Amino acid sequence: MKNTGRLPNIRNLGILLRVLIIANTALILVAYTLSADPVDFFEHMAAISALAQPMLLGCLLLLYGCYPLIVRLNYPQGLVAIFTLVMLCTLIIYMLFARLWVFDDLPALSRILFTAAAISAITLYYFNLRYRAQSPAVTEARLQALQARIRPHFLFNSINAVLSLIRSQPKQAETALEDMADLFRVLMADNRELVPLAQEIALCRQYLALEKLRLNERLNIQWQIDNMPPDAMIPPLVLQPLVENAVYHGIEPLASGGTITIQIYTRLNEIHLVLKNPYNTQNNRQHGNKMALGNIKERLALHFDLEASLKNSQEKGEYVVHIVLPHQKQTQKH
Repeated sequence: MKNTGRLPNIRNLGILLRVLIIANTALILVAYTLSADPVDFFEHMAAISALAQPMLLGCLLLLYGCYPLIVRLNYPQGLVAIFTLVMLCTLIIYMLFARLWVFDDLPALSRILFTAAAISAITLYYFNLRYRAQSPAVTEARLQALQARIRPHFLFNSINAVLSLIRSQPKQAETALEDMADLFRVLMADNRELVPLAQEIALCRQYLALEKLRLNERLNIQWQIDNMPPDAMIPPLVLQPLVENAVYHGIEPLASGGTITIQIYTRLNEIHLVLKNPYNTQNNRQHGNKMALGNIKERLALHFDLEASLKNSQEKGEYVVHIVLPHQKQTQKH
């Protein structure tokens, strides 16, 4: 059984910042404990930092490089691996400083190793608590998303559209029923793990095929995905609810319909998902749209922390949603 996120992703910017904050807070507390006055505190802090910061950065670099191997281990094995790497890196840097005579009076090696182990234990315990606290949030966010997405009007209209085709176009009706089954199978699945981007695109195409049955020429789709990385991993049901919102908030209120543009590309090792639909300033459905966007923001933060973002805006009669997330390939585990 993999650790499935219980171990911190040391390649995530938000995780790195938290590790640095925890470690440096611990060092500040040590310096404060040893100090008698403010001047003494700054002297202790300077001395501790001169030794501790290279060790901290060295450990982070080593863990960063070994992360693809660590993430394949189960949780207990991952803990052992992290502690072993931290102790090894700390020992090597300590011996290097001792050999180069960088410091006149180095602390005992046992004290250094104990401090490194204590800070590592505190940091890993924090991330374990954070994971346990977030797990219910993932489930709750998923349930809220399902409740918002599986709108009764969509199911009702899709069934009516299929019924109208059964006699005149039985083959098309059969294909539509298969699309409905696939769509709801994904909606009801456990959607906490990342999925290939190509899978999300296929789901959107099935959804749009169903909506096309009832909206006909009112619904037009423009795909701009030639530069899309199909093996990239993204949270499931991120793009599909945006497409559904575009249909519900952008196309349905317009008698003449409109065009939904879906653009996906990579830039600087980031994936950009841009969705545009007609924007009607008189539309009173926008409150539900904001709820769905808030839900997606929450799930992006749970998966990617500070490395993902979602922005929405109105530009020249269009409603634009722009998602940026790290390009995490299919061979990686989060």
